[in-house]
Amino acid sequence: MNLRGGRLQKKMDEEAAKFTSSLESDHHIFYADIKCNIAHTRMLAREGIIDEKTAHKIIKVLEELGKEGIKALKLDPSVEDIHMAIEEYVTEKIGEEAGFMHTGKSRNDQVATDLRLALKEKIREIQKELLNFIKVLVRMAEDHKETIMVGYTHLQHAQVTTFAHHLLAYAHAFKRDYERLKDTYKRVDVNPLGSAALTTTSFPINRKLTTRLLGFSDYMENSMDAVSSRDFIAETIFDLSMIAANLSRICEEMILWSTYEFRLIELADEFSSTSSIMPQKKNPDVAEIARARTSNLYSNLMSVLGILKGLPYTYNRDLQEITPHLWDALGTCYDMICIVRRMLSTVKVNSERGFELAVSNFATATDLADAIVMEKKIPFRTAHQIVGRLINHVIKEGLSLLDVNSSLVDKVSEEIIGEKLELDDDIIRRALDPHENVKRRNVPGGPSPRMVEASLKKLEAYVKDELESLK
Repeated sequence: MNLRGGRLQKKMDEEAAKFTSSLESDHHIFYADIKCNIAHTRMLAREGIIDEKTAHKIIKVLEELGKEGIKALKLDPSVEDIHMAIEEYVTEKIGEEAGFMHTGKSRNDQVATDLRLALKEKIREIQKELLNFIKVLVRMAEDHKETIMVGYTHLQHAQVTTFAHHLLAYAHAFKRDYERLKDTYKRVDVNPLGSAALTTTSFPINRKLTTRLLGFSDYMENSMDAVSSRDFIAETIFDLSMIAANLSRICEEMILWSTYEFRLIELADEFSSTSSIMPQKKNPDVAEIARARTSNLYSNLMSVLGILKGLPYTYNRDLQEITPHLWDALGTCYDMICIVRRMLSTVKVNSERGFELAVSNFATATDLADAIVMEKKIPFRTAHQIVGRLINHVIKEGLSLLDVNSSLVDKVSEEIIGEKLELDDDIIRRALDPHENVKRRNVPGGPSPRMVEASLKKLEAYVKDELESLK
């Protein structure tokens, strides 16, 4: 049956129907569309706009369809979308009375409502996975509060830290990702239903009632904006892109750290592969694929922005082409979170190698400069210059920082400031020792075990509270 055959007497060309159909991706909003139709029909009956018995028939069929699932529909390209497929299904069951379900609404406000309903659930799913990832990071960090490693700037040895401190950097990045989604959710959680095609309707509908029935926090106040806005989709995909970027950075480090040159970690066999020709290889395939798929989300975002930029108000069929990018981005990001979390949770950390790197390339030099400032009350820039010259001397003589003593420091300081510093050897030793170095960083946010423990407790409490709020 052609439910909209009044204006157009000829059936749409078969190729044109396939070209314009959205059925391929509409399965994502199947249950949302049923929910939307039920709420709207219930409201129409309560407001006396349609007969109660008719509403009951419509709702009963819709509820049955929800139990049967999308397989109960006849999905072919001649049906433009899931909305028409569902309406045709109800019509086949109860006849022309099914047409009353469309009273006072349009496909325009219906699809906008469906998208928001479905997206709210998807955002919650990803939020939960992010919180679970943070839980894994917290658990791992508990075991590595004193596992020494070197931190990098410019991918060069910078300062000594711990593996726990590094893991918490990931955790706080994901916390911001979670909060971005939480904020975006507010803008998704508004109801377009009742806006109809673009100027609402002359029927005395009750938008507050449908808003409550559908579980939205409020309804959209401008009907033109309601049917044409898709900024909430662009914003969501941006949030997902940032999550993917953070996941990709983790994968990049896992790839680097698992190389022979770094030897900081070993990835589990379950998340690796070998070469088809080189039997010795253990390749970080999962991390590499995750790193690559980040670009897919960027592509989704750019495509959505590209579609939106030239559209006049209000509804244009171009908007239909946005939603596949949303579902693709959601699916890709969700899969990435889950697989990277599992991969990271199984890594073996080479603590001996971490310590070796921490003492091998002057990563504690800054603390020696700090010790000179604290003990001798000279400007940091002067201390920086002394330690820099000291490192040149150590390299030239083939020594390490652990070989530095008071007499060597005095020799260099005489060259720079014309006098000896006469620093105690014990002060120099503690400044250059990686373990002592880390313990002294008791500033909030720092790598000392005490500060890391405080950060872990805050994150644990945060995750617990947020998971509770999502129930």
